[in-house]
Amino acid sequence: MSSLREGQDIPSLHPDTSIGLVTLTISDMNRSVAFYQQVLGFQVLKRTEHMTILGSPENKPLLVLVEQAGAQPKPYSTTGLYHFAILVPSREDLARSLLNFAETRYPLSGASDHTVSEAIYLSDPDGNGIEIYRDRPRSEWSWRNGQVQMATDPLDLEDLLAEAERDSRPFEGLEPQTRIGHVHLQVADVRQAAEFYHGILGFDVMQQFPGALFVSAGGYHHHIGLNTWNSRGAGRPPANAAGLRYFTITLPDESELARVVSRLEAAGVPFEPRAGNIALNDPWGNGILLTVGPLRNLDEVTA
Repeated sequence: MSSLREGQDIPSLHPDTSIGLVTLTISDMNRSVAFYQQVLGFQVLKRTEHMTILGSPENKPLLVLVEQAGAQPKPYSTTGLYHFAILVPSREDLARSLLNFAETRYPLSGASDHTVSEAIYLSDPDGNGIEIYRDRPRSEWSWRNGQVQMATDPLDLEDLLAEAERDSRPFEGLEPQTRIGHVHLQVADVRQAAEFYHGILGFDVMQQFPGALFVSAGGYHHHIGLNTWNSRGAGRPPANAAGLRYFTITLPDESELARVVSRLEAAGVPFEPRAGNIALNDPWGNGILLTVGPLRNLDEVTA
């Protein structure tokens, strides 16, 4: 595999590109569904014996759970999912989620002010990392040398809880406009990650520093985060590990899909058509599904 941007003018991904949904391997469906409904507020859109599709009140699929009996938490120092991120429409929505975490006494793993966003972190019962966050308006973002400025400062939880107290609406689950904002992956090599996600797929580099890279389309702060903080030179997780099966990159039209496919072909990246979509893997085996608009033939691609 080779990067196509070295010495070549490769166009960026269409600015309307986004992350669609995330599919996870979990070990106990009843336990996971209860968590995602009660703690995070997802709705069950469809459930079969070993697969559940979860989403928002507007029946938009956001998360697919696939049960694998005996699955164990992913070893921390392997490649794979760092977290997937649920983007809520407003600060009030984030505040209500925080209040629900407190009321359900579900443990959090962190909370940060990234200047472009405010984020709360936790893990599901299988150890899959989750971020729930709200974006600040783009007019409030700062830029330097073409890169968005992000930080990891403490989040003012008291002020966020006060926001919930000012809004008397109870937590009733996800708001209709909730979506998957980004995914963050543990990789073995940041330069190789840049060659794949930037040089071949076409995401723009929005921020980079030692051990981490953030890329996006359309000037968003990041659609994909990539880090080696605990996984530099690491191998893939074992086959019986819970974690990421694949995530979707949603493209706006067939012509954009064709452009990405042509870059995959030129770089020698294997891929396969799957139910009207394009399935491939990044250099560490993280599954990616390229789709146009809402994911088509969901039952076929999740089987």
